[in-house]
Amino acid sequence: MQADAPLLAVSGLSKRFNGVQAVTDVSFTVSPGEILGLIGPNGAGKTTTFNLISGLFPPSAGQVALAGQVLTGMRPDQVAAAGLSRTFQGARTFPKLTVRENLRIPFLARSSVGFWASWLGVGAGRTLDAHVERQVIDILAFTGLAEHADVPAESMPYARQSLLGIGLALAGAPRLLLMDEPFAGMNPGETMDAARMVRSIRDGGVTVLLVEHDMDAVMSICDRIVVLDGGRKLIEGTPDAVRRDPRVIEAYLGTDADA
Repeated sequence: MQADAPLLAVSGLSKRFNGVQAVTDVSFTVSPGEILGLIGPNGAGKTTTFNLISGLFPPSAGQVALAGQVLTGMRPDQVAAAGLSRTFQGARTFPKLTVRENLRIPFLARSSVGFWASWLGVGAGRTLDAHVERQVIDILAFTGLAEHADVPAESMPYARQSLLGIGLALAGAPRLLLMDEPFAGMNPGETMDAARMVRSIRDGGVTVLLVEHDMDAVMSICDRIVVLDGGRKLIEGTPDAVRRDPRVIEAYLGTDADA
């Protein structure tokens, strides 16, 4: 990949569900080392766009490429193997397993030793297990979940489960991390901590694309913002430019004619 080439290129992305056009001709790029926000009012097509990029839905038209590699047509696991991980609205965890056990799974799943040999610490799995444990400890520290390591995931409040979801995505060693409403359900203090974490993720070499409704957080951490409305791209630009654009104000607040 050339130094000035985008890490993610979304070109003409469209999706129709049973006659309903959810996303129409959406195009944008994400540069290496960038935090890009994808925002819009409810029903704007943000999560559908995420699902198209991450391979959960096949697009009706358009293409997604990561570092020049076309992802369109790949299964979600193949997309993840190419270097793209994502979080979800509502963390997808193994609820009965502890936080530590949840974090071990993606590391072991990527191992060539064999999942059960790794999990049980048999043969070559012993060496791998020690390596995995060090990485798990690093993620526990990074997400602030170290003191909850041996707590079942389902027993934690929503905000901590969201942090676990971020940890699980990072365990996939992504080049690009898609974050779907990472600040949902958090109080202002938790949001500030999570925003610092997003910046740290970027500073650690992982590019970030996020969907979020907390506009204060979006405006404070994003380098650029893409606004969707009605499944179409409305505008993209810096936070200041987007904040002042009358089309964005109308999309979020409406006009007197809409009343």
